[in-house]
Amino acid sequence: MKSTKNQTWIYNNDIDLEACGEGIARKILAYSEDLMCVENHFETGAAGAMHHHPHTQITYVVSGKFEFTIGEEVKEVEAGDSMLQLSDIVHGCKCVEKGIILDIFTPMRKDFVE
Repeated sequence: MKSTKNQTWIYNNDIDLEACGEGIARKILAYSEDLMCVENHFETGAAGAMHHHPHTQITYVVSGKFEFTIGEEVKEVEAGDSMLQLSDIVHGCKCVEKGIILDIFTPMRKDFVE
């Protein structure tokens, strides 16, 4: 994987997708110690397991439809929608219609690049 840490210009075509679950692949885009941008590609039916982490996360739906669970709430979202997941809140999703979501983390996810 090519490191994009502290790089000013990141071209999507230069970054390879890496498998990170059944029906899920990601591209780690621009990031620094304080902030990280990750593009996630989901096949219909793929699920992002329920989890939590100390990072604050914003998710933006680029395309497709997803059923998101954040805390106790479950909602369907589609292209153009965004969600805030505060530090340590349990969250996960299921892809209803093939699509892409963009995650922004603060601070960056060291576990994604180690």
